[in-house]
Amino acid sequence: MGQDLSGKVAAVTGAASGIGLECARTFIAAGARVVLVDRNTQALEEACRGLGDRAIPLTIDLTNPQSVAGMMPQILERAGQLDIFHANAGSYVGGEVLGGDPDAWDRMLNLNVNAAFRSVHAVLPHMVERKTGDIILTSSVAGMIPVVWEPIYTASKHAVQAFVHTLRRQVAKHGLRVGAVAPGPVVTALLSDWPQEKLDEALAAGGLMEANEVAEAVLFMLTRPRNITIRDLVILPQNADI
Repeated sequence: MGQDLSGKVAAVTGAASGIGLECARTFIAAGARVVLVDRNTQALEEACRGLGDRAIPLTIDLTNPQSVAGMMPQILERAGQLDIFHANAGSYVGGEVLGGDPDAWDRMLNLNVNAAFRSVHAVLPHMVERKTGDIILTSSVAGMIPVVWEPIYTASKHAVQAFVHTLRRQVAKHGLRVGAVAPGPVVTALLSDWPQEKLDEALAAGGLMEANEVAEAVLFMLTRPRNITIRDLVILPQNADI
């Protein structure tokens, strides 16, 4: 089956960088118009300049309920419809609970869990009315296997998995598909504190993968026949120690 999204409109959150930007680029190359959603206006506009006229920037702060309430009306105003929603925005906090910062946990949990669920809720009425649509959430292999050095992040992605599995069954009757892409370690801003030498070493050893490889997996999920749902797609670098 071809990987063609011609005539489709997608919206991707956290789209100014990393997995979100690569997914937007991949969807555009497959023929879609893409609304890139991010709170960083400058980074968003810079990203869109390199993607052509099928890239539509939209500044939304997903941690602000009023901002999220305005997201779907603006998507419809700018693009007319929505076929694909990729709730990708997220952040990362690792380390031991004993020395952790609960305020940092709250910020991460609010984005990874509350904001993700709220943004999906915002797009559902339109998709249900049209009786078609795809919803993808960026999860993590940590949502499948508890990772001992990142307990709070792992907990957030387990929440995402529970949401995907239950929401999918609720909205299947409306013609909607819901799935999660669950990557292992990816070279993104979440690894910004890694020295370049460590990144290069991990990539060469097969312990990391690039964001575009995740984007290709998401495109595969979206381009299956409508009677097929890829509920969970785990993608790992070849030598990931997971």
